[in-house]
Amino acid sequence: MTDTDRQTADLIVDRLRDWDVERVYGYAGDGNNPLLGALRRSAAAPRFISARHEEGAAFMAVGEAKYTGRVGVVTSTQGPGAVHLLNPLYDAKLDSAPVVALVAQQHTSVLGSDYQQEIDLQTLFHDVASPFVQLVSSPEQLPMVLDRAFRSALATAQPAVLILPHDVQQAPAPEHGQAHGEVVTSPRWSTGRVLPRDEDLAEAAATIEAGEKVALLVGRGAKHAGAEVLALAEHLGAGITTSLLGKPFVDEGHALAAGTMGHLGTSASAQILQGCDTLVIIGSNDPWTEFYPAPGSARVVQIDIDPAMLGNRHPVDVGVVGEAGPTIEALLERLSPRPDSPWRTEVEHRVRAWHEIAAERAYIPAEPLNPELVVRRFAERVGADWQVAIDVGSAVYHYVRQMRLPTTVPAHLSSTLASMGCAIPFGVAAKESSPRRPVAVLAGDGAMEMLGNTELVTVAERWPQWDDPRFVILVLCNRDLSEVTWEQREMEAQPRFAPSQDVPGFDFAGYARLLGLHGVSVADPDSVEAALDEAFAADRPVLIEAVTDPDVPLLPPFPHGRQKLEAMRTGIEAEGEPGAHALELLAAYARIEEERQ
Repeated sequence: MTDTDRQTADLIVDRLRDWDVERVYGYAGDGNNPLLGALRRSAAAPRFISARHEEGAAFMAVGEAKYTGRVGVVTSTQGPGAVHLLNPLYDAKLDSAPVVALVAQQHTSVLGSDYQQEIDLQTLFHDVASPFVQLVSSPEQLPMVLDRAFRSALATAQPAVLILPHDVQQAPAPEHGQAHGEVVTSPRWSTGRVLPRDEDLAEAAATIEAGEKVALLVGRGAKHAGAEVLALAEHLGAGITTSLLGKPFVDEGHALAAGTMGHLGTSASAQILQGCDTLVIIGSNDPWTEFYPAPGSARVVQIDIDPAMLGNRHPVDVGVVGEAGPTIEALLERLSPRPDSPWRTEVEHRVRAWHEIAAERAYIPAEPLNPELVVRRFAERVGADWQVAIDVGSAVYHYVRQMRLPTTVPAHLSSTLASMGCAIPFGVAAKESSPRRPVAVLAGDGAMEMLGNTELVTVAERWPQWDDPRFVILVLCNRDLSEVTWEQREMEAQPRFAPSQDVPGFDFAGYARLLGLHGVSVADPDSVEAALDEAFAADRPVLIEAVTDPDVPLLPPFPHGRQKLEAMRTGIEAEGEPGAHALELLAAYARIEEERQ
């Protein structure tokens, strides 16, 4: 193709390369054929990675953003293809991941005519991409609009959407000069350091000094400040709790690390947050408000890079705008050290007690396998150079409570949106971004049947191109949407509703083998170690199908869990004889918690 034959679609590809985009995830359709043709013609990056469904492709783009911090890019056709992007884009919006979606649209000449697959895409994406959604109505708008989309995604850590009509993509690539109405931009973006004001630091330090029982709540905003968080905790004898998004960035082997807070969290985190008189929130916007200290019971200092987050989840006494690392360093200079204190002793006791609870729960006999035991053994095999993806459902509870991973291991999931089916696409994105690093995926059978099985086909298609073939998937098969089952019992005091909760049986290991992958099945507690050893030694992606007990309780951490026991028992008792086993396990779990209060 000569320069005079270049289309606007070729200009888009060139600009993506200028923004250092290495991959575009997507699915083909007539609407984005010009863009796909330009990707085909390009002799250099970006490469096109085809998923089996637009939702899977968009989750891959979100996953790339989460694992790398760079902008993830996805493309789709118009109409149904565009609609399928919404769920992952909302995941990016709520978990603050920069994504650019290149969405095709019908020819500009037919817009407004109710043409085939014509929907109002600007309205469709208005909420999910509120910082930036733009219809490109002329070739001259590019590359300016694409530059603005990338800067918006990076600056706001939110999705940006470009709507690309078919005829605009096909039009000759424009030559930009300095004429009136032409806006010439450059593919550049940078940021500086956000440092706190001295007066805010002084007020924060005075507030923390006035407290005797300090707790930290650490979120995703402390991603690059793990060492500083530990230094602050050591300095104050403070208990460290994390949000779900903050969990990977704190060394959970530390004596002051109490684990994740919230309904799916640890008892140590719940007890420390309820017992503290001073809370320091660092880069967190965790929504589990009932697990924060009761309003008025503790002084609260919040550190965040975004002023809009201050006081967003809990009343605060002092708000400090700044990056986590430099802000903590500045605070440390103003705070008196507390090498020993009764509170530190209590925190360490709570943390040790939680580790004992987690271990004891894993070894409670189940029918046939206790999922906590399988996940615990799975995590022990994840090395420091691995990457981890977790799906939504009961798997998240087991991840939080049984997977203590090195801080060098990035672990991602759909946290705030909590969208099932994300784990396999996230794992693919992790592998495509770092082909030499092995990947571990944890999912339930419900999530696998929702989207995971579909994108397992993508794994089978992509893995021969990976430098390291290790991609180990653990599927917890209990034939139940168990998180919702336990919510029916806990939140509604109602019995399990089988028509809504039953998950059809599926031969996951056999399906993996059918795709040319390795498949392992395990249903015997004595065979778990051997099955995991076989999987982690495989020379290709492997799926472990672990048959687990749906009656293992998803008990909230005490003291909150104690308040839920009566409702849970009421719901289970209404199930009659089928609920007897669940009642026994619930009693065993509650007993373990009570014994270590």
